[in-house]
Amino acid sequence: MVGVIALALVGTACSPVEPASNDGGGETQSAGGQDVFGDPADPAAVKQGGTLTVALSADPDKLDPSLSRSLYSRYVFHTMCEKLYDLGPDAKVVPQLATALPTISADGLSLTIPLKQGVKFADGGTMDSNAVKISIERGLTIAGSGRKSELGPITSIETPDPNTVVIKLSKPFAPLTAALADRAGMVLSPAAVSKLGANFSNAPVCVGPFKFASRVAQNSIKVVKDPLYYDAAKVHLDAIEYRIITDSSIRSANLKSGDAQIADSLSTQDAPQLQKDSTMTVLQSQSLGYQGLTINVANANGIGKPLKQLDTPIAKDPRVRQALALSIDREALVKSIFNGLNTVACSPVSPKSEFTSDAAQVCPPHDPAKAKQLLADAGVPTPYKVSMITSNNPDSLRLAQALQAMVKDGGFELEIKPVEYASLLDQQDRGEFELLQLGWSGRVDPDANIYNFVGSEGSQNVAGYSSPDVDKLLTDARQSTDKAQRIKLYGDVVGKLQEDDPLIYMYRQRNLTGVSKKLLGVQTFPDGVIRTAFAGFAK
Repeated sequence: MVGVIALALVGTACSPVEPASNDGGGETQSAGGQDVFGDPADPAAVKQGGTLTVALSADPDKLDPSLSRSLYSRYVFHTMCEKLYDLGPDAKVVPQLATALPTISADGLSLTIPLKQGVKFADGGTMDSNAVKISIERGLTIAGSGRKSELGPITSIETPDPNTVVIKLSKPFAPLTAALADRAGMVLSPAAVSKLGANFSNAPVCVGPFKFASRVAQNSIKVVKDPLYYDAAKVHLDAIEYRIITDSSIRSANLKSGDAQIADSLSTQDAPQLQKDSTMTVLQSQSLGYQGLTINVANANGIGKPLKQLDTPIAKDPRVRQALALSIDREALVKSIFNGLNTVACSPVSPKSEFTSDAAQVCPPHDPAKAKQLLADAGVPTPYKVSMITSNNPDSLRLAQALQAMVKDGGFELEIKPVEYASLLDQQDRGEFELLQLGWSGRVDPDANIYNFVGSEGSQNVAGYSSPDVDKLLTDARQSTDKAQRIKLYGDVVGKLQEDDPLIYMYRQRNLTGVSKKLLGVQTFPDGVIRTAFAGFAK
């Protein structure tokens, strides 16, 4: 099978969405290559001014932290929407707009967060405890929120003084601090929220080194230096422009020509050549997330609406989904298509996570004969035709074609339906798909890689999957502060998911980012975000 794929596909396939990053700092050897995270810029070596151009592999979705779902929006948010907490290069949570990690009450039901003082939003408003309260409550209540299930069982948010926030919970919630180190912890301007409401993304206002300037749909996004930023002396660039270039070869060409100084999601074919280029640096890390196939089980009405079972064999019978999983040769994908740079994945729990275990890393074998037997047992005639939506960029199509060739041996006829990336996100939310090829960049706490997508109340459960057993395991893991217990629970979750297969995990992507050596201070951290805010051009 490996040979068939290698002959059928010239080049490499990358996932359509969210690359991710690994959970270590510095440069360490890991599967698929050597991790290179980049270094902070030496202020003495950087000149002031200039516009950085980033060649971005997909158009970000809404620039609204409460509604956003793509990694690409997080690249932009990094420059203009700071969070209560951030991740350091060692994957540890550190304060950002907060001044210290939360103080957690003995019963685990109260978190007290101290805030920085003298911080201004880009519109001149003051960042205080009330702004934090408004931002978190918005994430809990706005229609279509992608943050609701990330924030957990919050009952109230108290503001005893302008510089202190107290979050009250109905039950302990272990992943909350980690959630506040991502979009759920971004603090929005109350004035902009009041003025724009659900249209906040049209003119987002937060605290950050840069502020939103303009956006041309499917083309570009521009941010400019914010003179009101509390640490403005550390900001060297005048502006950053993100140009949407979906073809990986064209992104690389723009990097080589100097038309762009950063290119994200390099092809696994292009990266080795760029590494040999003395004018380039390739930042790389192994993903904490996954790339996979989501199967529409009961999302007939659209996400956030009552579940409705789809009337198809693959939706109704887990044996059909298991058969599809057994038809996928993960090793062949990694070796033949990804140059061995990516790694096999059968689980939402990264092997690098502190919550991993042997049970969490169990991988079903490639067994097309067993797949055909399961289809026969389910009474499904072969070949069984199923359609898959995928992003319409060349790399995603190559991956889709590889899967199409691969699953034939298991009795499936895969129909590929390419769509533009933003449309793909809309279709998944509306439940207008049978199969969806998509991924997740990964978070340091495995809850954020699992609950949102397979929990019955998960705000991104586009499969429409609901299992009382899985819900209980995930809830118990959320409420436990015992690491050993959480490890055991996540192993049990993986076992149950591999029985039901609402989401078939395929591989972990290696994040490959090309950077011109004319640019200093670009870094990638374990949250999968390319950090550009404090970069600058070399003198």
